[in-house]
Amino acid sequence: MKRPTRIGLTGGIGSGKSTVGRMLVDLGAWLVDTDAISRALTAAGGAGIGPIRETFGPDFIDAAGALDRTRMRDLVFRDPDARRRLESLLHPLIGQETLRQASQALPGQPVVYDVPLLVESGRWRALVDRVLVVDCTPATQIERVVQRSGLAAVEVERIIAQQASREARLRAADAVIFNDGLDLDQLREEVRALWAGWGG
Repeated sequence: MKRPTRIGLTGGIGSGKSTVGRMLVDLGAWLVDTDAISRALTAAGGAGIGPIRETFGPDFIDAAGALDRTRMRDLVFRDPDARRRLESLLHPLIGQETLRQASQALPGQPVVYDVPLLVESGRWRALVDRVLVVDCTPATQIERVVQRSGLAAVEVERIIAQQASREARLRAADAVIFNDGLDLDQLREEVRALWAGWGG
């Protein structure tokens, strides 16, 4: 089986998607993390800060000059139009940086695009050869995110509700890693077996 050259990696919050991405890098892939790109664009001095300030006002920029994530998260949960406006500002910038980073892969090196909202975007399916979904139960998602971020469980449930359903992600998948009850070594073996099946 010929290994895909473009792999879309996705999963719900707390699924372990980013961990799987790092393991794929260890196996020879080039990783483009769109969530990290988004965070850089909205950090102090990031290219997204000026447009956000102009569109939403200075109250959405914190004292350090970065996006006030808590305030913005509360707004976009309440106001779908605000979410659309934020996405219209950031998505073109994310797209440009995604292409720039992907172009840095070595000739023939598989590129993994870590895209949290791959299914929601509606466009990524056509841009990659295969979609890999990292899956786990909602209860596991909530437990992991509460533990690592300190968010309240109800906040995590709100975030999950805003993302594509588990069923929609699984329908979009060409391959699934079920990351529930696995330790890191077991997860690494799952990733290695998948990579080998893809021609590794």
